[in-house]
Amino acid sequence: MEALLVSIGTVAFAEMGDRTQLLSLVLAAKYRKPWPILAGVLLATLANHATAGLIGVWFGHFLTAAVLDATVGLSMVAIALWTLRPDRLQGGAGVRGRGAFVATLIAFFIAEIGDKTQVATVALAAGYSSLAAVVAGTTAGMLAANVPVVFMGKAFAERLPMKAIHYGAAGLFVGLGSVFIGRALMH
Repeated sequence: MEALLVSIGTVAFAEMGDRTQLLSLVLAAKYRKPWPILAGVLLATLANHATAGLIGVWFGHFLTAAVLDATVGLSMVAIALWTLRPDRLQGGAGVRGRGAFVATLIAFFIAEIGDKTQVATVALAAGYSSLAAVVAGTTAGMLAANVPVVFMGKAFAERLPMKAIHYGAAGLFVGLGSVFIGRALMH
């Protein structure tokens, strides 16, 4: 249960102001079809985070418990610093002329590659023994951050205190990193 809850919270906070959240906003404004957009977000996130989780589990098998905890802890601190740098949506993803679902599925999957939420998924899967809980949690966190944006659009996004959210997310990552580093030191 811890893996699920930590994964939800980590990704929900990390996603605030992230480029994939901005992409959701753009897609919602363009297509005005929330359900196909959310279906695309769900499937793209599941595919992306399942792959990232498998990589994390594979990586985790090669490390001792202390080294794994230290690596995950340092990764979380690095993600905290990354979170303080706001994302910007750049260029198109080459999905013009597609429907809302296909455009979202392709664009979201591509935008999530190398994103901080994907990196967090790798780290969480390496640090926790339940791949299913991590992937379910990171996917739920992604949806928690993107559903309001898709339904409420630009008016919602403009009212959020993004700087405070970025600092809060960075604090969450530092806290998680500290827990893992503390566990590494206890081994």
